[in-house]
Amino acid sequence: MTGSGVGTVEGYAARRGWRSRVGELRRLDWPLFVAVLALSVVGALLVRSATFQLLTEQGKDPEGFLKRHILNLVIGFVLGGVVTVLDYRLLRAYVPILYAVACVGLVAVLSPLGETINGSHSWIVLGGGFQVQPSEFAKVGLVVLLAMIMGEPRDGEIGPGRRDVLLALVLAGVPAVLIMLQPDLGTTLVFIAVVLGMLAISGAQKRWLFGLVGGGLAAAAAVWFFGLLEDYQIARFTAFLDPEADPRGAGYNAQQARIAVGSGGGFGKGLFQGEQTGGHFVPEQQTDFIFTVAGEELGFVGGAMIVALLGVVLWRGLRIATQAADLFGTLVATGVVCWLGFQTFQNVGMSIGIMPITGLPLPFVSYGGSATFANMIAFGLLQAVHVRRRAFD
Repeated sequence: MTGSGVGTVEGYAARRGWRSRVGELRRLDWPLFVAVLALSVVGALLVRSATFQLLTEQGKDPEGFLKRHILNLVIGFVLGGVVTVLDYRLLRAYVPILYAVACVGLVAVLSPLGETINGSHSWIVLGGGFQVQPSEFAKVGLVVLLAMIMGEPRDGEIGPGRRDVLLALVLAGVPAVLIMLQPDLGTTLVFIAVVLGMLAISGAQKRWLFGLVGGGLAAAAAVWFFGLLEDYQIARFTAFLDPEADPRGAGYNAQQARIAVGSGGGFGKGLFQGEQTGGHFVPEQQTDFIFTVAGEELGFVGGAMIVALLGVVLWRGLRIATQAADLFGTLVATGVVCWLGFQTFQNVGMSIGIMPITGLPLPFVSYGGSATFANMIAFGLLQAVHVRRRAFD
C-alpha cells in the first residue's frame, strides 16, 4: 500500500512536470520561432552559394563553410533554448557577472591575444578555424545591464531617475570605448541605438534623449574634425557619398554590391547560379554582404522575403515587449529589437547603397560563430519574456 501510494504520488508529480513543460512549449512565440528558423535555413543556403566555388578553386572542402555554419546554428539554437527555459527575471542577480565577463573579453581583444581581421582588431583566434568576437556578446551584456538599471524605478519615481540614467550611461560607455579602440564603428552604432531605444521606453525624461542625440552629433563632428577615424573608415564614408570617386579602391565594395543586387532583377538568376557571386566580385559575401547573394540569386522577391521574415522577428519582439510581465522584461525585449532592427537596416542598407559600409552581419542569415550565438541568445531572451508574460507564471 505504502509503496503503491508513493509510486502514485511520484507518477502524478512526473505527469504534472511533463504537462508543465508541454504547457511552456505551447506558450512559445511560434511565429517568432518559425521566422528565425526560416532565416537560418535561407542563410545556410546563401552561405553555401557564396563559398562553394571559392573553396573548390582553393582545393579545400567545398562544403567547409556550410558545415561550420550548420554547427554554429545547432549550437546557437541550443543556447537559445537554454535561455528560453531559464527565468529571465533571475538574470538580475547575474548581470554584474555578465557585464564583467563582456568587458574582460573586450580588454583581451586589445591585448596580444587579439587578432586583426579586415581592418578591425576585434577577434580572438582559438585555432582550428574558430574565432571569437567578444563585441557580439557585449551586446547581450549591454541589453540586460540597461534593463536591470532602468527597469527598477526608485520609490516615488515613474521612470529611471538621474542617478540611474547616469549610471547606465557610464557603464554602457566602458564597453563602447573599448569597442571603438578596436576600432569597430558598426558595433558602436548598435550600442547607441540600443541605449537610445531603451531610454525612450524606460520612461526617462526626454531631455536625456535630446541631450544624448545632440552630444552624439557634436562628438561625431569632433571625431571627424580631429581625424580620430582610421583611414579605411574615412574612405568608407567618402565612398558612400561618392561611390564613383574611387571605383577600384574604397568604392569597390559598394559598387560591386549594388551591381550584384541589381543584376538579380525581379526573380533572380537562380540559387547557386549567381555570376557575381561565383566570380567573387563582392568580398566577404558570406558575412557582411550576404544580402547581395540573395539579391542576385533570388532577386527582388527573395530579398523582400528575407526582409519580411526579419520584419516578423522585429514585430514579434515589439509585441513581446508590450505584453511583458514587468518593466525589466519590456526593456530586455526592447533592447533586443533595437539591436536586431538597427543591424538589419544597416546591413541591407549598405548592400543597396543607402548606408555606408560597416562590418555588421545580417541577423540570423550571415555566416559567423559569435554573431550567430549572440543572435540566438537574443532570440532566447525574447522567448523567455514571452513565456513568462503572466506575472506569476
